[in-house]
Amino acid sequence: MPSTQVSRRAIFRTIAQTPYSEWPVYNSSPLYDQSSLDGLEADIRTVAPVWFDHDTHESVEEFVCHYPLAYVDFQPKDRYSGATRYEMSQLFRVFLLKELYGWNHETAFVEYLNHHADLGEQLGLDTVPDQSTLWRSWHKRFEADLRKTVEAAARTILIKAQDAGVEVPRDPERTVRHLDSDDGDSTPDEQGILEQAKTITDHVSRVVFPVFSLDRGEGCEIHENAYWGLQTHLGLRENLAANEGARSFVYESTRDRTPLGHIHRDQIRDLSIAKIRVMYRQAVRRLLNEVGRTEEFFRAGIVAIDITEADPFTGDRTGYEDEIIGTKEKTDEYTYQWATVQLVGNTVPIVLDARPVRKGESRLEIVEDLLDSAEEMIHVDNVLMDREFDSQHVLEMLSQRGLSYVVPKRMQTSEKAQAKRLLQRGKDRYETERKLHLGDNEWHHTSLIYRRKENFEHDDHRQYSVFMTNRGSGHLTEYGYRWEIESGYKSIKRFMAATTSKNFGLRFFYFAFACLLYSIWRAVDLLVQVELTGEYEHAPIVTADNMLTLLKKKTGIG
Repeated sequence: MPSTQVSRRAIFRTIAQTPYSEWPVYNSSPLYDQSSLDGLEADIRTVAPVWFDHDTHESVEEFVCHYPLAYVDFQPKDRYSGATRYEMSQLFRVFLLKELYGWNHETAFVEYLNHHADLGEQLGLDTVPDQSTLWRSWHKRFEADLRKTVEAAARTILIKAQDAGVEVPRDPERTVRHLDSDDGDSTPDEQGILEQAKTITDHVSRVVFPVFSLDRGEGCEIHENAYWGLQTHLGLRENLAANEGARSFVYESTRDRTPLGHIHRDQIRDLSIAKIRVMYRQAVRRLLNEVGRTEEFFRAGIVAIDITEADPFTGDRTGYEDEIIGTKEKTDEYTYQWATVQLVGNTVPIVLDARPVRKGESRLEIVEDLLDSAEEMIHVDNVLMDREFDSQHVLEMLSQRGLSYVVPKRMQTSEKAQAKRLLQRGKDRYETERKLHLGDNEWHHTSLIYRRKENFEHDDHRQYSVFMTNRGSGHLTEYGYRWEIESGYKSIKRFMAATTSKNFGLRFFYFAFACLLYSIWRAVDLLVQVELTGEYEHAPIVTADNMLTLLKKKTGIG
């Protein structure tokens, strides 16, 4: 069925009701205006997946014909002056369609339009442009960056349509090309890696950072980007606080005006936890769209949910007992706690969402909240968690969602006794079924798998670990991926600014922004690897320090 006014209205209603989607982006960010080609690309990335997910939208041609362009100002990209027969918006649609079919020459395209008069009408053409008109418009009238936008937009449309099961005129190239390069030695050297990282970091940051906003009034002398630049600068060195960082940022930034440390903190404190999380998810979704244009990333896989702790708090926590809570282990220390859900396994380890942990919150609440976010961005297959999530109600919730899980079990009396029997029999592995009581005569069915540790220090039941899973022992090997979230936390904390403030929002923002910097680093590394080698290896070739430096020096946030 063709698209209709009703189906198109449904598309944009869905986008408007999605909390982390903005269309058009120039309405939501001062970094874009109606002539911004980056904004146009971002808008097409937002609309295309929702468009092709609609049951009646089964044609890339209809997307090209009906995508709203009335708000786009093409005039700054038009090399012609005076009256012209064809409007820039008409030509944009025409060349977008040509790029979708992959026609290198105008002749075949003109013939196609002549044989499909209804398509010409939908494109708003009174007559079909001849071959010479199309050639001159593309090479002489369109600026180079507008031609690149057409190519990028066509690739996005093809990928999103294909991912939705819509028939496409040609297979899209999912490897993103940012540099013009001749075929030659494909072995990346350090200089080549850095040069490629510069270009990709610049592109990714321009896509991701516009979703952050301080909601300041009009006429502010210091540009909002200076605040994000300072926050990135604080991540360049470990334990760098805002006051000291603001002083050094004055000399390293290319901006005329940069914020003072206390002004920076005041602006961040005004952000609510909810607003920080919404902005974070918006940024991550854009980041996923970028890596999703490669064959090496798929929106499906394994996620790990975990809780990390800040350094122990040694000050007076009077009045902050619900936020500066005890540690996960039984100690007399107090600390801030943050929970995350992160992609793990063979894919790029991006932190999909983060949230604070407050006193009294159940592990079930935390897991449900983080999974809701994750499942809106990717297709989750398997969930890995630490033993602190050993709860029959958490496991039942995962099973009801149709998800598999692997969770270590805390050894109680029965598990210790079973481990002792296995030790006596010399068995390294044992699997049994177990029913966990949910209350009101309801039970959760799971499998308990005992596995002997390879390097054990004890001569009793502690030689064994016990895991719970609802998909059999084959999934147990995947639990090894969970170590990535621990190594990820080390890098994330490396990116955090230092502070002694007890303000919960400020503390959480510092952690969330560090998660974003970490995720950008890993996404940039994937794109650089794919660009230079055509493959992705999990070990990064772009260092975290290089990425942070490039973000500060080479992008609009520095």
